[in-house]
Amino acid sequence: MAGLGVGQKPFAPFILGLIAGIFILLGAVVMSMFTFGVAGMMDNMSGMAGMMSGMNGGMSMGMMMSFAPALTVLGLASGAIVLLGSAMLYSRPSESQLWGAIILTFSVVSILGGMGGLLVGLVLGIASGILALTWTRPPPIAKSASLQ
Repeated sequence: MAGLGVGQKPFAPFILGLIAGIFILLGAVVMSMFTFGVAGMMDNMSGMAGMMSGMNGGMSMGMMMSFAPALTVLGLASGAIVLLGSAMLYSRPSESQLWGAIILTFSVVSILGGMGGLLVGLVLGIASGILALTWTRPPPIAKSASLQ
């Protein structure tokens, strides 16, 4: 049971990363509901889109909405990669630097596609990535002469 101790694995970054990934996925789902709901409304109100394009400085609402599905996919992918990175961080603690960098990177990328996991996912993902990058395996405990 000594090899399974909490100190032997990056437990805090793992838990923070899992929570961050869940929030990032949640943010992407909320964004997709808003995106596809607004896109459906814009199809029904095509006359209104022309009026709104004049208010947006020439950029049409349809053009802005064309990026939304791609950003939603980016948010879903970011959340999934943060979850995967957290699981890999826990299962392969010797590669904590790699998985920490992946968690940190995709947490920041989630700003574009998942509203940063409602900002909670972004903050927790950054904390998880930094903790994983700075985590080191604790030295083994030396056996005392009296126990031998």
